[in-house]
Amino acid sequence: MNSQDPLRNQIDRNGGISLWRQAADHIRQKISDGTFDERMMLPPETELAGTLGINRHTVRSAIAALTSEGIVRPVKGVGTLILRSRRLKLPISRRTRFSDGVNSQAKTASAVLLSWRKEPASDEICASLDLNSRTECIVLETTHAADGIPVSTATNWFEAELFASMPDRLQETGSISAALAACGVTDYVRLSTEISAIHAGTEDLARLNLAAGAIILETKAVNSNLAGKPIQFARSRFDAGRTSLYISFEIDT
Repeated sequence: MNSQDPLRNQIDRNGGISLWRQAADHIRQKISDGTFDERMMLPPETELAGTLGINRHTVRSAIAALTSEGIVRPVKGVGTLILRSRRLKLPISRRTRFSDGVNSQAKTASAVLLSWRKEPASDEICASLDLNSRTECIVLETTHAADGIPVSTATNWFEAELFASMPDRLQETGSISAALAACGVTDYVRLSTEISAIHAGTEDLARLNLAAGAIILETKAVNSNLAGKPIQFARSRFDAGRTSLYISFEIDT
């Protein structure tokens, strides 16, 4: 393989990130952009090793990581089958809704309540939700799934006095939007979204079924009711291998 191959040149032997992790990330990217769509199989290990400029053992480690994430599945005597080839494209707009965003890309979308608690709001939460210092909040830990596969996990803060029933409503409806509606907020809009890329922590690796060292996309978002009162602060973490985020500008008419 030519040394000018762009994929080969992306392997950084001095960057502090393991070669198998880099290989897994690059193979995942090629799967996502449709490079292997024709056969829905990965190239042979020897070909991948040559393309990436690494040995077959490292390629096997990369494939093992992608297998644990449910992206590929080795089939004895056949090769490595691609199970999921496309990223979900999730819009960030004035009315960002997970279920609406994946409707045309997945058969089902759901939010699962993992746990909830009450705690005094931090300075960041108070500033975001326009609350007095140490105001008590309901905190929901959730995952969002498309066709039963977790694609994001989130920590959500709501003022406890106004949204005491959110845990029960979310359990009943499986939707943040529906739970808010049951609490009297029939519509809401996005005030702000901050996006960053980070390494997944231990808890997020487990929630999203990712291998160690995976990169995730983190958003910190504030939603308000139609009167402009902030009602929700959400710190969401998205599997970067399964999702992409894009900004959608709405034009008032």
